[in-house]
Amino acid sequence: MDPLLVPDDIKYVQTNEVMFYDTDCGGVVHNLAYLRMIEECRTKLGEKIGLSLRHMIDSQQFPVVVRHEIDYVKPGKLGDSIITTGWLSQIEKVKMWFNFEMRRAEDGLLLLKAHQLLALVQMPEGKPMRIPAEQREYWSKLLELASNS
Repeated sequence: MDPLLVPDDIKYVQTNEVMFYDTDCGGVVHNLAYLRMIEECRTKLGEKIGLSLRHMIDSQQFPVVVRHEIDYVKPGKLGDSIITTGWLSQIEKVKMWFNFEMRRAEDGLLLLKAHQLLALVQMPEGKPMRIPAEQREYWSKLLELASNS
């Protein structure tokens, strides 16, 4: 799905400048820096879709990464500004998929595509739980709108 077609309610966009500590000795962004940027984007997106840090702490319900796939397309480099776009791409009873694209701000060059599968888990038991029906229905409607655009 084209991230431009995804409704803002289930999408978050952020910009990060590549710092020295984000790179290897050749000035190329290393995988941990990309993961940190993705995690930051997903956390901020969580705030938008009702999975705020405060809600997680109060409810002891946490979205837990079950699977993470990354396709490294082109290298980011020291001093680049990277635009990360993250969006909810699929919702199931217990699991949800998020997609991410990272592009160089200067010219829009695609650097990375990522796909994350998360499950909602009740702590401290560590028991997977169903995503509340009202959230699933709301998110599903937004996803349907995006796919019909």
